[in-house]
Amino acid sequence: MTIRIKLFLFVIAAVLSSAGKAVDNPDYMGIVTGSEAGTYIKFGQDMANVTDGTGLNLLVKTSQGSLANIRRMISQENAAAGIVQSDVLGFLTRSQDAKMRKVANRLRLIFPFYNEEVHLYARKDITSFADLEGKRVVVGTKGSGNWLTTTNLLHMMGVEPGERLNLSPAAGATAVLTDQADAMFYVAGKPVKLFTNMEQFKDNPKYQELAQNVHMVPLNDPKMLREYLSASLGPADYSWLAEEIPTIAVKAVLVSYDFTSKTTPYYVRRCNELKILGTAIRTNIDKLRNSGHPKWNEVRLDEDIGLWKRDQCSQVDSATIQAQSSDQDDFLIQELEKCVRTGACE
Repeated sequence: MTIRIKLFLFVIAAVLSSAGKAVDNPDYMGIVTGSEAGTYIKFGQDMANVTDGTGLNLLVKTSQGSLANIRRMISQENAAAGIVQSDVLGFLTRSQDAKMRKVANRLRLIFPFYNEEVHLYARKDITSFADLEGKRVVVGTKGSGNWLTTTNLLHMMGVEPGERLNLSPAAGATAVLTDQADAMFYVAGKPVKLFTNMEQFKDNPKYQELAQNVHMVPLNDPKMLREYLSASLGPADYSWLAEEIPTIAVKAVLVSYDFTSKTTPYYVRRCNELKILGTAIRTNIDKLRNSGHPKWNEVRLDEDIGLWKRDQCSQVDSATIQAQSSDQDDFLIQELEKCVRTGACE
């Protein structure tokens, strides 16, 4: 086994073992999300609001990222579901570790959420993904979403940088601007402040020359589109771009372990809880879009996401939801007719 692969597996193991555990209430179903300042935890809180009164109480937990969430979901922790980046599945599937590949095979998609676009910001001599071979590439801090997506793409495309730099987004962009790095990856829902801030460079003599030497690199290889979504970056997102640049997007997704594989009391309980969760989200999707986090407006519950298999416990289709709503409407109409006819209104 090469040193690079050993290091790769070591980092996975370190990240997966690093998540702390919240104090659990056994009457709640735990869901692992993201940092306290991020969007994932806001989605978790919104879901907890719409399951209130349904017989399911959600315990929304912070986390250190997608890999940590997977590790916690397959541990003894109360963590039956989690929000992760959709490319974590391909990442685990390509792992050299058979246990990781087995884990990937047991993960299931509850619902897709919103897109996070991949920004490949680079010196202008980098014109394609293949040009990253042998270059200095900012891959993000270890274990972060940037790091996961970058590592996944590099392995998928068979490209090996000359140097992998573990820098924060701001430090990475600065490194590219000052020619301390050749390229950087940043995964986030557009537009992101990091790149909108660069509009001021056009009119600032101090930075004009630096800004002229960088650009966004197109990402549209068919191999990438097997696991990622087609997207674009353009002047409407970043005014310093002169044209639309094709790119890819990773989807934030709500996932669980496959709880249909056994009929033990624990598995049956979890499956029933996921059914309540799935029904609550479908029934209240308009409420979530109107009063939840703004990103709910991008959610399309029935969208197919690459390699992911659908969770069967949580899948209550829209026709069933509509039928339930019609039954409730019929009941209300009957009560109203009775009230009008008899004057006995309850």
